[in-house]
Amino acid sequence: MGVGGTLEYLSDLMSTGHHHLKKKKKQLQTVELKIRMDCDGCELKIKKTLSSLSGVKSVEINRKQQKVTVTGYVEPNKVLKKAKSTGKRAEIWPYVPYNLVAQPYAVSSYDKKAPPGYVRRVENAAATTGTMTRYEDPYVNMFSDENPNACSIM
Repeated sequence: MGVGGTLEYLSDLMSTGHHHLKKKKKQLQTVELKIRMDCDGCELKIKKTLSSLSGVKSVEINRKQQKVTVTGYVEPNKVLKKAKSTGKRAEIWPYVPYNLVAQPYAVSSYDKKAPPGYVRRVENAAATTGTMTRYEDPYVNMFSDENPNACSIM
């Protein structure tokens, strides 16, 4: 190892202690939002506002579904906050395809306002779906064993 190599090696050793000061590079993400849009003006305002965020690569809008898809090196909560700054009601896309849900027509997931083929996202379906337990008294019998045609309800 020559003098140049030694200097490089020492330089690398000295600089490795400062790597923790560098920020991690953000991951490329796709953020889907539900934003109420009525006209071309609303659509343009939202597209312009979200495109101004740093790290945004593309903004796609589907007005029929009220869906905005933002792709880029962004954080979902920052995109949501920026979308709300337009004065429109915005939320993270609350729907998933109905074939990904165990019980798509359960009260917690079924939504009339969902686009065709989608149901509302339910975070923990097992916790919200209760199981019914039946307790029966072993001594109460509605029918008589001696006379099967007689009923004790009558």
